[in-house]
Amino acid sequence: MESMNKVLLRVLGFFLVLTVLCGGIYTFAMTGVVQVLFNEKANGSIIQIDGKKYGSSLLGQQYTDMGHMWGRIMNIDTGTYTDDDGNPVMYAGASNLSPAGEKFEALVAERVEMIREAHPEKGEAPIPVDLVTSSGSGLDPHISLAAAEYQITRIANNSGHSEEEIRAIVEKYTTGRFLGVLGEPVVNVLKVNLALDGILK
Repeated sequence: MESMNKVLLRVLGFFLVLTVLCGGIYTFAMTGVVQVLFNEKANGSIIQIDGKKYGSSLLGQQYTDMGHMWGRIMNIDTGTYTDDDGNPVMYAGASNLSPAGEKFEALVAERVEMIREAHPEKGEAPIPVDLVTSSGSGLDPHISLAAAEYQITRIANNSGHSEEEIRAIVEKYTTGRFLGVLGEPVVNVLKVNLALDGILK
């Protein structure tokens, strides 16, 4: 019985030591390291200019006016959750719609109609797929270069910027392939729109 008590005490001591090391010291150490080395990323990659926060470069924002770049379809829900005061809380997540389902087909058709109506100069030219579908998260902040290029004439006609200026902004806020080979170049919609507004230089 005495040896069992010793074993239990050792196990408890081992548990406490690991809790302090892994749950306390390691956590605080890593938090300190990332705050020093990767401060912006550790705090949500918030775009803040002159003390004002405009959003995270990692999350999409919905733009629908003609003078800004449009992102992907966003799966935003404000009817499911509320805060302590009963106010709606925005929630976003992946869509469960099947690509073979009628609801998905109707959503894409509605988006296609809206895109074509806003870009009459494109005629029947194919619409980049990311302009009519949502991402897995429903909050993707990026679109393809093709999707950005598709919108340039419409933005130029409604923003006061020339197409050349808009293309320069798009190029500035385009991220290339990872390690030069993986993935495709993508454009950050929020950064482009903030630059169009003269907020980002």
